[in-house]
This record gives sequence, C-alpha cells and structure tokens, in this order.
Amino acid sequence: MRIFSKNLRLQDITIMYFTALATLMVILVASYQAPGTAPSASLPMPFRVPLDPRGELQLAWNISYAGQEVYMELRVAKLRHGIILGMSDRGELTNADLVVLWDSGTTSYFGDAWSDSKGHVSLDSQQDYELIEAKQKTGGFYLLFKRPFSTCDPRDYLIEEGTVHIIYGFLDKPLALLEQLNLSRINTGVQRIVMLRPDTPPPILPPDVQTLDVVAPDVIIPSQETTYWCFIQKLPENMPKNHIVMYESVITPGNEAIVHHIEVFECAPDIREVPEYSGSCDDKMKPGKLNFCRHVLAAWAMGAEAFYYPPDAGLPMGGPGSSRFLRLEVHYHNPLIISDRRDSSGIRLHYTPSLRPFDAGIMELGLVYTPLMAIPPKQQTFYLSGYCTSKCTQTALPPGGINIFASQLHTHLAGRGVRTVLVRGGKELEVVQEDPHFSTHYQGDILITKCTYNTEDRSKPTVGGFGIMEEMCVNYIHYYPRTQLELCKSHVDPQYLQKYFNFINRFHGNDQCVCGETSVTDQYSQLQWDMFSAEVLDSLYNTAPISMHCNQSTARLFPVSPKSHTNIQQTAKLPIKPVQKQSG
Repeated sequence: MRIFSKNLRLQDITIMYFTALATLMVILVASYQAPGTAPSASLPMPFRVPLDPRGELQLAWNISYAGQEVYMELRVAKLRHGIILGMSDRGELTNADLVVLWDSGTTSYFGDAWSDSKGHVSLDSQQDYELIEAKQKTGGFYLLFKRPFSTCDPRDYLIEEGTVHIIYGFLDKPLALLEQLNLSRINTGVQRIVMLRPDTPPPILPPDVQTLDVVAPDVIIPSQETTYWCFIQKLPENMPKNHIVMYESVITPGNEAIVHHIEVFECAPDIREVPEYSGSCDDKMKPGKLNFCRHVLAAWAMGAEAFYYPPDAGLPMGGPGSSRFLRLEVHYHNPLIISDRRDSSGIRLHYTPSLRPFDAGIMELGLVYTPLMAIPPKQQTFYLSGYCTSKCTQTALPPGGINIFASQLHTHLAGRGVRTVLVRGGKELEVVQEDPHFSTHYQGDILITKCTYNTEDRSKPTVGGFGIMEEMCVNYIHYYPRTQLELCKSHVDPQYLQKYFNFINRFHGNDQCVCGETSVTDQYSQLQWDMFSAEVLDSLYNTAPISMHCNQSTARLFPVSPKSHTNIQQTAKLPIKPVQKQSG
C-alpha cells in the first residue's frame, strides 16, 4: 500500500499536515471555549492599551502572581484572515515570541510560534500559550489566552519588570501553511507597555475628595503626525489650598492610540492674568505668557495607570502663592494622518481640602529638548546622559534632602532603556529608577539620567526634540518636601559641539566650515557618518563641558553658572525611597 498516489491533491496533503499538528494546536471552529476554564466574562482585565493608531486592535491583560501567569485578551475590531501578537527584546520582528490566529480559508487555527532571524514564522514545538476563549462579540472578535511569565523555552520571551515591546500584525490572506508567513511582508506595528504591575490594591481616597477635569475643549486633531496642543484653564475663583492625592487620564473613546502623552502645568503665581488659548503649542502667535506655565501638576503617558500620592504627601493646588491658571498640553501622535477626529482628552485631578503633612513636588530630569543632543544612524546601542549637577542641587535643595517616592520615564521610538542614579563622591549609590528595556561630571551629589537608544533602522541622525521621530530622555521624579526646583537638565556645550563638527568634516576631507551658518540639525545631517564619527560623538558627550538648566517653578533659572565643571564637594543629601513605577 502506497502512502501517496499520483492522484493525491494538494488539498489532501494540507489536510494531513494540519491533522499531524493537531496535538500541538487548538483548532477553532466559529467559537471555542477550552474545557474546564472560566469564561472571559468572569475574568477582569484591569490593564489595557490600544496597539494600532486606528484602534482596531486592543490588548487587555491581568496578572496572576500566585500562578506566575499573564492572562491576555486581544480585541480585533475586524478580523480578516488572522492576527499575530508577539514580544521581542526591542520590538524587532525577528527572533520574536509569537501567538498566531490564522485560517486556511476553511478552518481557523491557534498556536504558539516564533520568528527566526529573517522574520520567517514557525510553529513552536513547545506550546506555552493556552487558549481560553475565542468568540465574536459586540465590538469585535475577542481572543482570550494565557501564558507563564517564564516558560524555560529558549524561543519564548521572559516576561519581567520594565517595558515589554509588543509587536502585532494583520493577516489579509489565508495561509495553507504557517511556514509561508514572513513578518516583513505583512502589515505590522509595535507598542510598548509595562506588563507586570503591582498587585497591591489602590489606596482608599479620603471621603472629602473632589475632582477637576482638565481636558481639551473638543479639539479637532490636526492631520499631521505630531501635534502638541495647548489649552489654558482657570481654577475656581478664590480656591483655597488643596492637596492633589490622585490623578488619572481621561481619554476620548476611539483616540486611545493617538493621545501619546498629557501634561498639566500650573502657571507662575506672579503672572496675574494669562490669556485664553486653545491651539498648537508651537504657534508663533500664541500668548507669550504661556512660557511661564511650567510647574508640573500631572504627567501621563500611554499605558500608565492612575497615579496615587503616599499618605503623608499631596501636591498643592490653589491657595496663596499659587496661580489660578493651568496649562494643558496634549501630545497627539497621528502617523496615519487621520482627519476630522475630535478629542476631549486630558487629566482628572482628585484633590482634598484635608491637607497632608508634606507638600509634594515634581522635578524633571534628563536632557533638554534640543537638537544639540543626537544619536548617529545605524547604532545598535548608543547612550545619552542628562545631568542634574551639584551646583544645582546645592543651590535648590534643602539641607535635609528630599524623598523620592515615584518616577515616570519617557523616550520616543528609538529609546530602549532609561536609568537614573544618584552619584555621591564619584560613586553611584542608588538607582532612582531603571528600565533595562528602556565621566568628568561625576563630582558632588548628582542625579544622572542615562538613556539607551537603537537606530539600526535609521539612515539619518536622530536629534533631540518634541517630534515622535526625534528623541527625548526624561524622568519625572515625584518627591517631598516640595522645593522651587522644577527642572534640572543638561545638554552638551554648543561651542564644543561646533568643534566636533569642524573636526569630523576636516577628517573626512571637507575643509569648508559651515559652523554658525546653518542649523545644528542640518550640520548633523550633512556629516559623513561612520564608526569613527559615532565614537567621537560619544566621547564628546562624555567629556565635554555641559550647559545646565536649573529652573525654578516660575520658569526662571536659579542663580547658578550655566557651565558645569563642578568642583562642589558637598551638596544636599538625597535619601532615596523605593519608587512607584509608571510607564511612558
């Protein structure tokens, strides 16, 4: 008896292939619910994030620390021929851990898979994603499954603290064989989340808590990739001093994937009147007084949960010495250039008149938003560091020090890691906050925020700035007791950067100096980039003098020298407490 005959059809071979794999896969027929598992309706999903800009794909999840498992629910607004969800170290499509739902044109399949170094997909011999439910419901197709934090499978991603890079893809055609799939040939994207969240219950708010929504006034989101929208809102007349004890985002339904991050600032108290304004923060015609609205009250980024203050501290709002004017700033990231989308997103402040023992404050650390700091193209790993030097901490912080209780890290798309450390006596003492998936200045007490970037997929340098394809390196630290220090950031000295441009151009045989005649961004773009140019730039950032921005909450500088060749040997002590982790 022959196994194959000349009359055997390709369809028959395909059926036999899938039959052989049945022990490795769960077959879905219209709707499937695994035996012995609870239906999704009884499983709460407290964490959720949109994956794609159109909002067609949303991931929700819950965490079982007892079982060391993550339960995930994927909602697909319109399911075509399949969907891919995966995790990889930096959001790459290669060497990724995948879960795949696909159909052959007649039958649907679910399985644990992986991609190789070229993006080719294969079914994993060890199936660690367990399907719980797959069903069409109101609002789309829902896929509920779970997997352990650690699977001991070398092809699987280890789910741990810090940022998890989620990759996704849509299948527009049926697949006879999963091995026909290459991730580079389908519509894919990446989203960053903090998957493992604290399993402690949220604090109970005081009974006299009130709320204030600071939201955009039904804005039509501009049809461009990056927009920073500013809006001035007044506090109630003669509002007494209150303490903000919690804040959370308020996102317009359908815009979850476009609202990238939000900030609420209080204006300087000595500015008696701030004109009404609702428009682009970059508009040259905006009122100049908006520049004096820089005291941070709240900061939120996509994926972050509600923020709670510790029981002995609250952020002051209202009362003598404060301003009646708040400035809302919303960053819209609209890569698909979606038009006619209205938005009223913002932040809800929860505040109480029952004051706590300490006033809390927020301080911005890292790098100034400037093209002076750049990442060369084609870099697997490149570091930029922002300094809060002893000249600033000694001037601005109290002798008893400050207590840091929370931290919010933020970069843009090229960011791979963020780490803030306290340096005393030339030694790193404590980590203020670190996300691993995210020098001559080491004197005195210093807070150093170091960001890691990857630009392997970019052919041009990436400069610092507000655009999503530009970069940031920011850590908002929450602390008490409050001081007037609002911002403590740095950038390389511009004169030394010009020396770098002059040197590299001459090294590559270009003796024509354009220093001062063109913008820094253009000078970076015009350089001949190679390993030598990148290494010299890295050396410059680590050895050249820096310019410090040591700003008060009034947006004015503290009286310290802008050049930071600091020789201060003793500064304010900075006792560090465990931080409350936030994404961003």
